[in-house]
Amino acid sequence: MDLLTQLEQYVPWNEQEAEDREELLRRLRSGEDLYTRENRSAHLTASAWVVSPDRRQVLMAYHNLYNSWAWLGGHADGERDLLSAALREVREESGLRHVRPISDQIYSLEILTVDGHEKRGRYVPSHLHLNITYLLEASPAEAVRCKPDENSRVGWFPPEEAEAASSEPWFRERIYSKLNAKLADFC
Repeated sequence: MDLLTQLEQYVPWNEQEAEDREELLRRLRSGEDLYTRENRSAHLTASAWVVSPDRRQVLMAYHNLYNSWAWLGGHADGERDLLSAALREVREESGLRHVRPISDQIYSLEILTVDGHEKRGRYVPSHLHLNITYLLEASPAEAVRCKPDENSRVGWFPPEEAEAASSEPWFRERIYSKLNAKLADFC
């Protein structure tokens, strides 16, 4: 099923998701290239809320760019299957080999602002990440490793501690708290 259809069928969990869903639908219907970074003002990203099989732990990475613990994920970079992109990013950023979707459905969606920054010696202007989040599962017993060009640590946290570990208030209050509340409902 293509992303437009998935978003049309997605039932928003709160007002933020309802508003962001409408904007995502508007942009997708406009024909704008959202799947690559060629669109410098906004492009699609895929994130993952990676949980343990017992749902008592969440995987986070300490992202160098934001100096904060955060979920895992990244740019679609031309990939139209955003679940595949989320799985790819989790494997790249954590070293996990055995990670699987709990569902192939969208778990959450959000439009995220990204401030201008330097990356690999080049300035990247401020833009939007049109983000789709998936709920994935992996075992905390499997070894993890950091990806030095993106993060300096990877670790498992109880859901409430994962939320508190972030140094970004908006993410703590609007995103990670939402993901944890949805997880409690999901369980």
